[in-house]
Order: sequence, then C-alpha cells, then structure tokens
Amino acid sequence: MKLAMLSSEITPFAKTGGLADVVGTLSVALERRGHEVSLIMPAYRYVLNGPFALEETGIRLAVPLGTETVEPSVLKAELGHNVSVYLVRADGYFDRDFLYGRPEFDYPDNAERFVFFSRAALEILRQHPVEIVHCHDWQTALGIVFLRTQAARYPEIASAKTVLTAHNLGFQGIFHESNWPLLNLDRGYFNAQHLEFYRNINFLKGGLIFADKITTVSPTYAQEIMSAEQGFGLQGILRQRAADVTGILNGVDYSEWSPEIDPFIAQRYSENNLTGKDICKAKLQASVGLPVKSAVPLLGMISRLTSQKGFDLVQKIFDQLMERQIQLVLLGSGEERYESFFVTAAACFPEKFAARMGFDEALAHRIEAGADMFLMPSLYEPCGLNQMFSLKYGTIPIVRGIGGLKDTVVDYDGESGSSTGFVFDKYEPQALLKTIERALAAFTQRQSWTQLMHRAMGMDFSWDRSAQAYNSLYEQLLR
Repeated sequence: MKLAMLSSEITPFAKTGGLADVVGTLSVALERRGHEVSLIMPAYRYVLNGPFALEETGIRLAVPLGTETVEPSVLKAELGHNVSVYLVRADGYFDRDFLYGRPEFDYPDNAERFVFFSRAALEILRQHPVEIVHCHDWQTALGIVFLRTQAARYPEIASAKTVLTAHNLGFQGIFHESNWPLLNLDRGYFNAQHLEFYRNINFLKGGLIFADKITTVSPTYAQEIMSAEQGFGLQGILRQRAADVTGILNGVDYSEWSPEIDPFIAQRYSENNLTGKDICKAKLQASVGLPVKSAVPLLGMISRLTSQKGFDLVQKIFDQLMERQIQLVLLGSGEERYESFFVTAAACFPEKFAARMGFDEALAHRIEAGADMFLMPSLYEPCGLNQMFSLKYGTIPIVRGIGGLKDTVVDYDGESGSSTGFVFDKYEPQALLKTIERALAAFTQRQSWTQLMHRAMGMDFSWDRSAQAYNSLYEQLLR
C-alpha cells in the first residue's frame, strides 16, 4: 500500500526524542514489508547543514496561512532502501538553532510554524497521493483536521484513511484563541466538540476527533490515557473513541542497539558470551572517574531531567542510596533544579556518583553496556526505549510499572523463569528504594543473576513486531 507519515522530527535528520526514532525506524520496517512509504518533515537548519544527501525537487508550493500565501520549496532525501523523505524548506520558520524553542522557552510562533507545516505536507501529498496519511503528535495533527474538514481543497487525497499516533499526551499543542485565523477554518470548529480547549486551540484534540484510527506507543498507555491522571484533559474524548484506539509498542533498532555489533563500547559481547560486559563496566567506571570495582553494582540512568522521569523520587532517596554499596552514573539534561542537584551531588560523592550533563551518544551506549542495572522510575512513560535497550545489553531494568515499562519488564520474584527486571507500582520514594534494594540483594546471587541477564537479552522488541501491528491496522482501514 502507499502511505505517508508526517512528523516534525525523523531520525537521522533531526531529533529531540523518541518520536524521531519511531518514525525513522518504523518507516524502514514498513518498507521492508513491501509498502511504498514517504515521509514529510521540516527542513531545519540542522538538516540543511548536516551530512545528508539532499536534492532539490523543483517543487514550489502555495500554502494558505491566514490572509497570506507562503511559497516554500521542497527538498528530498532517501532513507533505508527506498523511503522518500520530503523536506519542507521555509527558512523563516525552520532555519533556527532549535526545533521547537530555546531551552528556556518555546518559540512564540510555534502555532504558525506547524499550521503552515501541516498545510504544506498536504500540498506535497496532492502531488504524490497515498492511501494512508499517518500523522504523529500535535505538530502534524492539524493535517488530519484540514483533510477531513476541507476535502474539496485536497481532492487527490480526500479518500485517504488517516491515523494519528499520540506519543505523549503531555504535549498537545495548546495555543491562544488569537491564532485561529491562521487555520483558515470555519469559526464553527472552535467549540468544545472540535478544537476548543478551555478557550484555547488544541491541535492534538482536533486530530484525535477527526482521525480514522488513533494509536499510542504501548498497550498499557492506551488504557492509561483514558484516565484523568494521564489523559491531561483529553480522557473524555479518548473514552468516546475507545473502539478506535490501539496501543502498539514501539520497537528497537537492533542494528544500532546491540552489544554484539555496537561500535561505541569497549568490548562487544553477546547472550552466549558475557565476558565483554565486565570489560565494558571497568572502562565505564574509569572513564567517568569512579573506582574500578567489579563487585560493586553499577546503576545507570540516561534521561531528560524532568519530573516525568521520576527524578523527584531519586532526589528524595539519594542520601540513602549513597549509604549503600553501589555506584551510580547519570547522563542527561533538563530542568535546572535537577541539573544543579546532581552536579552538586557528584562533587559530594565522587567515589559513588558521576553525572554528565548534556547528551553524548557514545557515552549513552557505554552506560547501557557497562552498567549492571538501569533506573527508570517514571511518573508516566508512554513507551520508553531505554528499558528495551537495557534488556538487550543484559543491564537489568528497575522501573515503575506504568505504560510501556509495564509492557516490557517482568518483575523478579526470585523464582519466576519469565522475570527480566524489577518493578514497583506506587509512585513513592520508599517504593523505589525497596525495589533497588531487592535488585541489590539479587545481584549478590551470581548464578541466578546471570540467568536473569540471559532472559533479558533473549527478549525480542524488534521493529518487525511493531511493523506487523501497524500493517494490520492499515489493512483494517482499507477493507
């Protein structure tokens, strides 16, 4: 079938998080299944200046935006064997240092930027019609709204079926009512049944209402977002559309994340030969300034430093953690309060804790390979990828049982032949501490710990499984 994905970021062209990984790897997996896949994204400064083979298409678009008409150009690149990537070039909107805003604030014209992008993407599809239009997150959700409310404007794709994937309900694209003229929509759609949300415009809400099918990035998260706790105000709409909501677990690109072929780690290893993991641990300890001690359990964290990721829990038990016989290495960046806390803590506990602020791809791989355990105590986690990376590397996850973490990690009970990690439920500091202590106790039982590592490394969360689920969803739409 012919399908197009609209996304504000796609690996390897531009990335701020898991959205980019999902679209880039899923599209290649779908192409391997024989589908004709095209991707559409903005031509950011990073893309224009990056090491990508971009070609001019000669396409000029006429994109309505309020009372203006904007005329961007279109570049093209390739992904996988034959996935076409169309990049909308409008330097006034996308030739910037960051994708969505500076660290301290979002760009004030984000509503205009992504109304424009959604319209431009549909204009591209008029010239390259498809059967399925698959939009990702709030930045492209209006593409579905425009297609369904103004079909006469897009006759070439008016019959296409639509899918919206909500990667994280915490981000909805909520903008002041004053932006409504940019949408070129009938004012009648600014109401509680459509795009109005507490007197603001909600881009994601519009997509959820008009999409033929809605997906989220794990089965458990698909249920959680229908609750007040994790629906972020949209739970009523999601409950109304429950029959059209499907949770499909994200996959992992094992050509990038596998200790058997990883070019970043000190020594490659496998489920059948774990010798290299000890070498990776020693090299990691030395590289971040921790004492090289093989018998001391080393915990790793790689994350955005936000409350969503459970860092308030980590803060509250930190001193107690430092009293245990452990080491901890953290890689991440985010809220200043957390960065400040962990930088100070690293200076106070140099023998036990190492912190690196920012992001370092090579170090991320070395932490996955060198740590004994991986900590993800998230408040909420739509899918999560690092716990799946950790399983592949035999780095046992310690997670809260929500979202994709619940769907991918089976709690250790000392006996179960299916356990792959350590899981706690209540979002409380002591629940996290007790679960870490369970893991530390299990770590001393070397034979059973090695068996646990083997089970973890044997799990398969490849994109082939996820692509099959999306394939089935698309086929259901086209029947």
